[in-house]
Amino acid sequence: MLRTTVAALAGKAARRAARLRGGGSGGSALPGLVAEKVDPGFLAHALADVRGGIVVVSGTNGKTTTTKMLVAVLRAHGKTVFTNPTGSNFTRGVISSLLSEKLQRGRLQADIAVLELDEAHALHFARAVAPTHALLLNVARDQLDRFAEIDHTAGLLTQLAAMTTQGVVLNRDDPFVNRIATTLAPGIDVSWFGLDAAAADRLGELSEHDSREQDDFAPPAAAERDGLLTPIDEQQLQITFGAQDEGGRVGPVTLRQRGLAAMINATAATSMAKHLLGADFRTDATEQALRTVAPPFGRGEVVDADGTPLELVLVKNPAGFTVALGTYGSTPTATMIAINDDYADGRDVSWLYDVSFESLRDRGVALTSGVRGWDMALRLQYDDVPVAATEVDLARALESFLADHREEPKRIFCTYTAMLALRRMLSERYDLPEMGVDAPETAGGAA
Repeated sequence: MLRTTVAALAGKAARRAARLRGGGSGGSALPGLVAEKVDPGFLAHALADVRGGIVVVSGTNGKTTTTKMLVAVLRAHGKTVFTNPTGSNFTRGVISSLLSEKLQRGRLQADIAVLELDEAHALHFARAVAPTHALLLNVARDQLDRFAEIDHTAGLLTQLAAMTTQGVVLNRDDPFVNRIATTLAPGIDVSWFGLDAAAADRLGELSEHDSREQDDFAPPAAAERDGLLTPIDEQQLQITFGAQDEGGRVGPVTLRQRGLAAMINATAATSMAKHLLGADFRTDATEQALRTVAPPFGRGEVVDADGTPLELVLVKNPAGFTVALGTYGSTPTATMIAINDDYADGRDVSWLYDVSFESLRDRGVALTSGVRGWDMALRLQYDDVPVAATEVDLARALESFLADHREEPKRIFCTYTAMLALRRMLSERYDLPEMGVDAPETAGGAA
């Protein structure tokens, strides 16, 4: 106990020092490294008093949005929830988030922990702290230099499920995820989320079209805890539980994010909340949470740029970019695309050639930027998408983009590190809240 207390104090001191040096909102790995040096078992010790469950959210796409929605729903039910809100989805990032909390003798006081973890770091976490529950979203190609082929990623999620002690919620529509059910030990509680049969024709919008054939597996008929999504329009949805609504329904409810991907994330979060809460699950609390939760930074976040909206859209793999273009690409706006190839983005950007950019032809792209700005411009040329200019320096590109399109709506598609850099610049210019910290809610619509 004393060692954990000292580790927490040392980590908090490192966190303060990092912030004084401009280290942002505390998502740096340094505080976690310091805490682990003092107490190698810090993570397990700090989470030992969380009795209501340790929930890991993982998968290729949608982790940050789904985690934020799940946290909002659980908090609306009166639960004290710990999470890693800055999207630091690796083990030391979780520790750094812990160090931002009030710890009693080095231990967190919370009802439930809900943690976003990437597929590889989820296993590192599970070796230190066995998750009670896992919410597994999807499998797609993502950063081939880090994760290799999608079979490998599916294997990581299968291992995570095997390390989970109580229950899993699985995507019934993803063949790599749904077959995980056949690998689970007896006694693990399984429930599902996915599209309602009436919306099954839209499944291609959420998955890669070239996924190889999988072993035959069909999830069982929907039970009363299994959430099925029915989209109503581009922001409004309804979630029914069970094949005949025997588990009730949530909605219609309008999200503050657009698109089918945001709706399936909401369905996943709601299904996990019902799985965790059981008889305590309340429709009214859930609808209120989904209605008011703001998009995470960079995931469809809308910035007021001198009186006109500027939308930041994170893209990081073929499936994600395809979904983003399907959601946003046909709306007439000035468009900028910023592509970096840092480690957090994935250094192999050949995945851009697996995305169709035809929806951008009519308006064209005003500017490509980032380390791979010229590569992006070349890729667009192959799809006959006109590109007005390329400026690899992000600061100069943003300045030019804002100045040249001052009077019209704007959108920036960007990879992860480009998004972080651009949002910092926008934050300095427009006084945005810190990444991982929500702005005060405003009545009606996106902020």
